[in-house]
Amino acid sequence: MLHMLHISVIHTETHTHTKKGLKSSFQARYVETACISEERRDRFKSISLDKYKRHTPQTEQAYLFFAEISFHDGCKHSKGQTLMDMVCEHLNLLEKDYFGLTFADTDSQKNWLDPSKEIKKQMRNSPWHFAFAVKFYPPDPSQLMEDITRYYLCLQLRDDMLSGRLPCSFVTHALLGSYTVQAELGDYDQDDHGSDYVSDFRFAPNQTRELEERVMELHRNYKGMTPAEAEMNFLENAKKLSMYGVDLHHAKDSEGIEIMLGVCANGLLIYRDRLRINRFAWPKILKISYKRSNFYIKIRPGEYEQFESTIGFKLPNHRAAKRLWKVCIEHHTFFRLVSPEPPPKGFLVMGSKFRYSGRTQAQTRQASALIDRPAPHFERSTSKRYLLSRSLDGASEHSCFYCPGGGGRRKSHRDGVLSRSV
Repeated sequence: MLHMLHISVIHTETHTHTKKGLKSSFQARYVETACISEERRDRFKSISLDKYKRHTPQTEQAYLFFAEISFHDGCKHSKGQTLMDMVCEHLNLLEKDYFGLTFADTDSQKNWLDPSKEIKKQMRNSPWHFAFAVKFYPPDPSQLMEDITRYYLCLQLRDDMLSGRLPCSFVTHALLGSYTVQAELGDYDQDDHGSDYVSDFRFAPNQTRELEERVMELHRNYKGMTPAEAEMNFLENAKKLSMYGVDLHHAKDSEGIEIMLGVCANGLLIYRDRLRINRFAWPKILKISYKRSNFYIKIRPGEYEQFESTIGFKLPNHRAAKRLWKVCIEHHTFFRLVSPEPPPKGFLVMGSKFRYSGRTQAQTRQASALIDRPAPHFERSTSKRYLLSRSLDGASEHSCFYCPGGGGRRKSHRDGVLSRSV
C-alpha cells in the first residue's frame, strides 16, 4: 500500500537500542517515495534509511515510509504485539486497536500478523515484509478521540479508493478529492495555486480532466476549513460507501458459482457478479466454522422458520478457509462483544483454540476516553501523486506510481438489496 507504513525485518544486523527483546533501528521517518522508481525501491530494501535519505529530495513528502527491524540471536521469540507496539509508538498512535500489520504468505495472500504469537512462527518467507493498515474500520469515525487517528484512517481510505477496493461514483470521488486537497493545500489562493493545481493529485484509478475540474470547483468553496475538519468531512462521506471496511474473500457457493464473501463490522456479505445478493448480520449467525477448504455458517431460524440452517461455501484451499474464519471471529469479537472470550484450556479441546486477543471496540473507546495529552502535532504528508524530483546528478526527472485497480459506480440500496461494483 503506497499510503501506509512498510516494514522490512532483517535478521543479520545488530543495533544498540532494545525494547522487549527487539534490537531495532526503528528510526523510520517519512521518505519521499513518490519519486522512487521500481528499481530504486527494490534497491532500498537492502540499505539503511539514513543512507537513502541523502538521495531523496528534501522538499516533498509521501505517505509511504520504510523501517528496518533486526533481531539479535537471543531475542528471536518476540511476539507480534511487540512489533506492533513499536510501530504505533513511532507513529505516536494511541488508538491502535483499529490497526494491524499485514504480510503476504507463500500464495501471495494477505494475512494479519497475530499479536499473540511469535513472529517467526507466522512467517514462511524471507525477508519479512509487513504493511501497517487499518484492520477494523470504525463505523463512526467521529467517535475516534484524536485527529492523528482519523488522519491514518484517511490515508488508508485514499489507498482503498485508488486500488479499487473502495469503488466510488464520479460525484463521490470529486467530493472526497476536494476534501483531500483542502486538508493538504488549505484555502484556495489564486496567486499561489493558479488555475490548474490538482492535476498532480491522484484521486481515482481512472482519473479524468472532468473530475479534476469538479474537485477544484468544490475546493474553492471551503475557505476557512481546517485540515482536521476537512478530514472529518472526508470520513463522514466515506463511511457511507457500501464497501467501506469490507474485507473480500473469493469463494464458491453450493452450486459451484463464483462469489465473494465480505466481512465487515455488521456481519457477512455475499456478492455475485458484482452485486450483493445476501447479507447475514452478526446477531443472525449462531456459529462459524470451517473444515478443510469448506466454510460454514449456522443461521438462526427466521420468524416463520422452525429449525436452524447451515450454509456452506467452498474456499480455494484450507488456508483460505481458515483465514476467512479467523477474520470473522476477529470482526465479531471486536464489534459485538464487550470483552474478548478467553481461549479454551485443556488437552481435550476440539477444534482451533484461536480467539481474538486484543481489545474490543467497546474497550478501546473506554481507553480513548482516558487519553490525557495535548493534541499531538504531526505533518500531513503529500498525497499519492505525480511529483517532480531531482536525480542524483542534479537533473530533473519525472517518475510516477502505477495504482492498480478499477473504478466502480455506487448505486442506491435498501436493506438486503444492493447494486455494487466490487
